[in-house]
Amino acid sequence: MIYKNAQQWSNMKKKNVLLFGMSGLGKTHLSNILRKSGEWFHYSVDYRIGTHYMGEHIVDNVKLKAMSNHFLAKLLKTDSIYIRSNITFDNLAPLSTYLGQPGASVKGGLSFKEYVKRQNQHLKAEQAAMLDTIRFIDKAQNLYNYPNFVCDSSGSLCEVVNPNDPDDLILKELSKNLLLVWIEGNKNHIKALKTRFKTDPKPMYYNPILLNDAWKNFKNINACQDHEVDPSAFAIYAYDKAISARQPKYRLICENWGISITADQVSKITSAQDFDDLIATALER
Repeated sequence: MIYKNAQQWSNMKKKNVLLFGMSGLGKTHLSNILRKSGEWFHYSVDYRIGTHYMGEHIVDNVKLKAMSNHFLAKLLKTDSIYIRSNITFDNLAPLSTYLGQPGASVKGGLSFKEYVKRQNQHLKAEQAAMLDTIRFIDKAQNLYNYPNFVCDSSGSLCEVVNPNDPDDLILKELSKNLLLVWIEGNKNHIKALKTRFKTDPKPMYYNPILLNDAWKNFKNINACQDHEVDPSAFAIYAYDKAISARQPKYRLICENWGISITADQVSKITSAQDFDDLIATALER
């Protein structure tokens, strides 16, 4: 770790931190608090994915839908209107909508083949966006004069790295430049996340083995074929499997590469100083 103890952390004039953990436990909330202090640059990996790496895919998908409407198609073909995605740090709906869910087309589902194709696009985009973190640290400090940097990582970070490999390219580069901090949730938090996912799904990248097993098992349990799968029901089923499978992966990243704080502790933070103090306590522990 780049900060070995609380004293070293407290004495540093420039601090770089990466927050990781399940979406919904406070990464973006905490990053927003730090950004609003005026001393921290907020780099959102999901925002980078949705704008830089998958922005064209997202917009093209919306255009494809619009082209099925004669009125909109005519305006698009004559460049009379334009379509853009309005992703923000707090609203990732365009990315979630593009990734979609596999299942019955009459219920808005994608073919499983198309869904896997978009999953692979997301994998490459997330890996690239994670490595972009290093470049943005330099940009934040040398271009915008921010002394501190927080990387608000994707919830699927644990799926695109190997925490047991000391030579993992992404974790190795990140740990040389930032302090990796796991926001750890408890059983109550996980239950709340599952409930929230039903009404407000977040962009999800699934481990390919887990995804294929979930797809096969869901069809067996419900005695249905690909074109009969309820996309929403499958999404909830797969999310439940993923959220359980991710906990030990997050823990390995923490044990081998970083430190942890709890979601309850994060919920009590109201200022950048609160955050500084919490990290110092975690490092001392």
